[in-house]
Amino acid sequence: MRHIIGTGDRKSKAKYSLNILGEYNIGGDGWEQERILKRIGYDIVSVFTGDGSYDTMKNSHLADLNLVMCHRSINYVAQMMKTKYGIDWIKVNFIGVGSTCKTLRMIAQYFNDPELIAKTEEVIADELESISDDIEYYKSKLKGKTAGIFVGGSRAHHYQLLLRDFGMETVIAGYEFAHRDDYEGRDIIPQIKPDADSKNIEEISVSPDENLYKERYTGEEVEELKKKGIELDTYDGMIPDMKKGYVVVDDYNMFETDELIKSMKPDIFFSGIKDKYAIQKAGVVSRQMHSYDYSGPYAGFNGAVNFGRDVTMSIYTNAWALTTPPWKTAPLLEGKIGGEE
Repeated sequence: MRHIIGTGDRKSKAKYSLNILGEYNIGGDGWEQERILKRIGYDIVSVFTGDGSYDTMKNSHLADLNLVMCHRSINYVAQMMKTKYGIDWIKVNFIGVGSTCKTLRMIAQYFNDPELIAKTEEVIADELESISDDIEYYKSKLKGKTAGIFVGGSRAHHYQLLLRDFGMETVIAGYEFAHRDDYEGRDIIPQIKPDADSKNIEEISVSPDENLYKERYTGEEVEELKKKGIELDTYDGMIPDMKKGYVVVDDYNMFETDELIKSMKPDIFFSGIKDKYAIQKAGVVSRQMHSYDYSGPYAGFNGAVNFGRDVTMSIYTNAWALTTPPWKTAPLLEGKIGGEE
């Protein structure tokens, strides 16, 4: 990326332009986000890296604002673009109805344009009207159900908020390759000590580009944005959004997964393809979040409806819970000890 970003010169024709960072277009999530943002009037310069390309990435330094979806995978790039080109970044979440509304309003407030703010509210109202009946229907089916989530990136955080839209609570959550700041927020970064793996990764340092650096806001203007609830270049982590008494476990293995399922008894467990079938054989329905079991998109307003449909379908047709495995009705091993049966 360091050899590509900054080499283009295509300036956006739109009044406001954005990059979406850490969006990998699983199930078409990126396309749904672009659809909504373009309705409001934004130009999407580049998506890193789902549906992205060399041609779009080389112009990404000319965007007005970076939106960070997956904090773990791309916060370094966002921070380096801030240092080198002056582009602010905000941590966003297009997973969930409430989260999408909050994200769209944050972006509009960042630009502080009354016309843009009005257009944002118009699009939100129209999108909500089109999905409200479906959301209420699936909520009536899912309210009170519980879930476990174990995936990488920021998804274990994002999907808790989407589940909450349907009246569900996440009782177990964890990441596969997170750092402490993904759990506790970026304020913890100065306390994090490099481990052996980190020492094997190249350290990249950047400085302001003499020709391309452009400060978007002064320090005073940044403080004004904070008063509006717009926090730039930061992330509070997953834990503040979880209720007390629920379980957070980092990088847990299959044995730990089995024990957590026994103790917390979630109605559904979201994980990866390698865990999915082991979980289902324990009688708990599972959906894998690496490719959405070939469904999606789950992002944005329409994505929330798709998610509600798929979760309802899964929970109410849990064939694994109705099946008695053969190892429960017959011995697993037959043999003789000392010549006796």
